[in-house]
Amino acid sequence: MKVITLGRGNGSQIAYARLLCLVLLACAHDVEGSSAKVIAEHSDNGAQQELHASSNSQGAAIGDMRDVEAALHGFPTMYDLQGKKLANGEFTQWLENDLLHINLVYDFGSAHRLEEKSVLRQKPRLVQEEWAWREFQSGKLVRYFEVNFKSGKANAEKFDGKKTSSWSENIDVEPGRTFAGFGFVLALKNLRGRLVDGQKVELKGVGFTPKPRVCSVELSYCGLEQMRMAGRIITGDRFLIHPKVPAIAKVFMEVKDAHVWLTLPRPAGFLRWEGPLIEAGDPVLRVDLLTGEHSWPAEPVRTISDPSK
Repeated sequence: MKVITLGRGNGSQIAYARLLCLVLLACAHDVEGSSAKVIAEHSDNGAQQELHASSNSQGAAIGDMRDVEAALHGFPTMYDLQGKKLANGEFTQWLENDLLHINLVYDFGSAHRLEEKSVLRQKPRLVQEEWAWREFQSGKLVRYFEVNFKSGKANAEKFDGKKTSSWSENIDVEPGRTFAGFGFVLALKNLRGRLVDGQKVELKGVGFTPKPRVCSVELSYCGLEQMRMAGRIITGDRFLIHPKVPAIAKVFMEVKDAHVWLTLPRPAGFLRWEGPLIEAGDPVLRVDLLTGEHSWPAEPVRTISDPSK
């Protein structure tokens, strides 16, 4: 299997990344002065809550979990956007001391491996507490990113082939509104009803350039789609995760959106993800819930082609 090299750039790209960090910092100050109004879904007792965000709170946290996550074990597959298989995955999820633990591992072969770990609290509301991501090539750690949401500390480490650079930052975390990695999939599950009804919800995401930064992220619904997966046609709702990055930053570095497909009807489950691997300059990849030797793009339900053709 061909080994792909991810996330290494030249000196100009590194300079652009540093400039992007400065722009994101300015954007974060602008966001602090804004206000928003969020309508929450009906709670179990049928009461509708209206949450107001002042200039101090910057928005409302996700409400009570409608479908609580439990133990789960799966084997997703990673592809490029042309549908070529890149890595076999293993997904494990379990509850321990009222905390939800999620581990994701992708094996590319030739000692190339990715690992992602998340810890979240589900009651009384969804709050991410920990997140870590590691990439190994030839058995050597080449990239490492970590967020402790409780302490507000984020760390990054990257090996460029010659030396290892490290970053450590204190970040602004709003419990229930700030997520990273697979935490956004759980946030989408909980917000699904509001998004399908046409609302747009703004949360915060922790990203890396490779320096840790926090920026606003807008979630929205894109429509019902179908895709061929493991010899079947599966239908799911597609959602957009859009980083709200200033236009000046886009001149120097393309910041890509991510897309997540969820199964339907309730309870919602993960179906597909497409987006940059971890850093803004990484290639856009695809992860499918069901494994197969090839992956096909999603299409609107009305135009899906006959799988027999």
